[in-house]
Amino acid sequence: MKKLRNHMIGIDQGEILLFSDYEHNGAMWTGQGQRQARATIRFSEPFLEAPAVQVGFTMWDMSNAANGRADITTEEVTETGFGILFRTWGDTKVARVRVGWQAIGQVRDEDQWDIA
Repeated sequence: MKKLRNHMIGIDQGEILLFSDYEHNGAMWTGQGQRQARATIRFSEPFLEAPAVQVGFTMWDMSNAANGRADITTEEVTETGFGILFRTWGDTKVARVRVGWQAIGQVRDEDQWDIA
């Protein structure tokens, strides 16, 4: 459990079109075997420490000719951003994927002073 130590809690969120492979017969749409796509997200302002981040599909467009197989996760979450990793495998054909994300964590209070 992530416990927040102060009243300054920030929530940043967004959405990204991860890929759209059907338009140009890309590997996700025509390929076989394991395939993956990544995106790097930068927060609108830094958190005090790595926040809790959730990602999820806001749109997925898959062929109905094969099983739908998909895995989406975060990687390398820091105070300033994180990575999104999407994977599929087997004969799954993925035309396009859009991902929504939300980060929740402690942010700096503008009234806080660093005295060194």
